[in-house]
Amino acid sequence: MEVVIVPDAKTGGALIAGAMADLLRRTPDALLGVATGSTPLPVYEALAAQVRSGSVDTSRARIAQLDEYVGLPSDHPESYRSVLRREVLEPLGIGVDAFMGPDGTAEDVQAACEAYDRALAEAGGVDLQLLGIGTDGHIGFNEQCSSLVSRTRIKTLTEQTRVDNARFFGGAVDQVPHHVITQGIGTILEARHLVLLATGEGKADAIAATVEGPVAAVCPASALQMHPHATVVVDEAAASKLKLADYFRHTYASKPDWQGI
Repeated sequence: MEVVIVPDAKTGGALIAGAMADLLRRTPDALLGVATGSTPLPVYEALAAQVRSGSVDTSRARIAQLDEYVGLPSDHPESYRSVLRREVLEPLGIGVDAFMGPDGTAEDVQAACEAYDRALAEAGGVDLQLLGIGTDGHIGFNEQCSSLVSRTRIKTLTEQTRVDNARFFGGAVDQVPHHVITQGIGTILEARHLVLLATGEGKADAIAATVEGPVAAVCPASALQMHPHATVVVDEAAASKLKLADYFRHTYASKPDWQGI
């Protein structure tokens, strides 16, 4: 696992957007796995700026959704399909025909989960998966004590996660669905490159457990330690509880520019 400590969220976003742009130059039809929430917005903004400048072509890029609320209509403004259309597809000039996601309105939710897992495999797998992290260490909606080999499935959100997400529903916790479809940890680990972005002091404990703690279901993100190409990008606040922070700074500063992240 590589840990990159950056001064702020904007710098982290530009770094990850640069890696995505390099991937698209090598593999124009790359499948990019994307996350929702406020943390990844600097990534999408930086990549959109590159698209506008003509430095990267996204016309053949494909987008895969990480998770989705169960029961929200796809046209609900806070369904993740709608959010990603606004924040990723439209700014990057990518059509909905290049978008993959689970059906949170399906009558048979389990069948929809299994179908999405198959669709990801049939598409050749995710080339780069962008992840955020919850204050309790969850990735996607794999809450604490999720199986580290889990597949795409339905999950019940913890009350803390619903409280954290209430800001997207006008502060009304009762409007946040109780259930979601999420790629499982085993599914996530099949992506060729995992990139986790975390910013702010509130994520410091989770990042320390992810990077320096044991691999354990109580911190689902710790499973990234088992991946052959995982990159954790954090600002100074999110890195504040890392015991090896100085070592991580040294290794990244000593890295050749051509290697990327």
